[in-house]
Amino acid sequence: MDVVKYLINGMEIALMTYFGFASIYVFVFSFFGLFSAKKKETIINKKRKFAVLIPGYKEDNVIVEVARRALEQSYPEELFEVVIIADSFQESTLQKLKKLPIRLIEVSFEKSTKSKALNKAMDVIGDQYHVALILDADNIMEFDFIERVNDAFNKGYKVVQGHRVAKNTNTPFAILDAISEEVNNHIFRKGHRVLGLSSALIGSGMAFDYHFFKTTMANVNAVGGFDKELELKLLKASTKIEYLHDALVLDEKVQKSDVFSNQRKRWLSAQFIYFRRYVIAGIKALVLKGNIDFADKVYQMVSPPRILLLGLVGILTVVYLGNDLLFSESLLVVPSVFWYVTSLLTVLAFVFAIPKKFYGRATLNALLTLPKAFVLMLLSLFKLKGANKKFIHTQHGTLSGQ
Repeated sequence: MDVVKYLINGMEIALMTYFGFASIYVFVFSFFGLFSAKKKETIINKKRKFAVLIPGYKEDNVIVEVARRALEQSYPEELFEVVIIADSFQESTLQKLKKLPIRLIEVSFEKSTKSKALNKAMDVIGDQYHVALILDADNIMEFDFIERVNDAFNKGYKVVQGHRVAKNTNTPFAILDAISEEVNNHIFRKGHRVLGLSSALIGSGMAFDYHFFKTTMANVNAVGGFDKELELKLLKASTKIEYLHDALVLDEKVQKSDVFSNQRKRWLSAQFIYFRRYVIAGIKALVLKGNIDFADKVYQMVSPPRILLLGLVGILTVVYLGNDLLFSESLLVVPSVFWYVTSLLTVLAFVFAIPKKFYGRATLNALLTLPKAFVLMLLSLFKLKGANKKFIHTQHGTLSGQ
């Protein structure tokens, strides 16, 4: 009996440590995300030449419209070039793209990845650019996006992440995905910048000093989660990542549960792989060099996703509440109040982070699918083996009749 009690107590303490720290972490950054980051002064006034790199794999449904819209910028048209990197597109799509004033690069790989496509494109287009701006094949930039990014480079930044917002909220899962991204924007980008730490990268809507990006990407070989590998390399080298909250990129949100499940499985797999790969380096960088940015990013690789944090903390809190109500003596050693506080901090983090525009009836209806999203995320934890060794394509194109 003592052995069982010790095992239960050890598990309790481990769970409280893991989820307790995670709740404090998201609460602190969510709270500071309510404020504005300190602005740097402009140190140079220069118009740079941009390569707008848009890799796509079988994205025939959306790529032509995305290419057209990418050309519609307030920035001088002679100072940016839209480069479509076409992997496995239909011939009819390629013909439509060839009629646009863009640069079309056709690629083919035995195993397709975003990093391979980007590296190949930069080899083809050469080094005549100052900034590499990366979009997904479903992304649409707001009219002044490039102008805002150039302004950030004029303040001395080499890496900039824009604010990705939902292009569509046509299904309950799309609404949940849109909210999830805004929560992450608030905590891992805006909140981090307010406290002087680097913004997290998302994978698109991001811009880099061109030469810097090309040389760094040459050593990135990720099948999935290339932005995570790139981000870790940048932060290890103490490169600050800026976040532009007012520079908007419209991004298509997942609309169906199976797409949601596959996408999250790929993300979770990438995070755990990079945590194992960088955990020792992160600890060393923190202790020996005081590199908080890098250590913080390594922790993010093993921190619980927000849906799992909310769901599991809620379940564990109910377990402790039930234990208090039903038993006068208990095997549990962690005081219930710890879980009550953890739940409160987690809920407040979400309340602070969710934009006001999502407080409405549509979101209430979408919340009915939250338990399903939680279960899908939980099940994904048991299906991670090999998920980062093969390319998992997320098909884009807004569903009709939803």
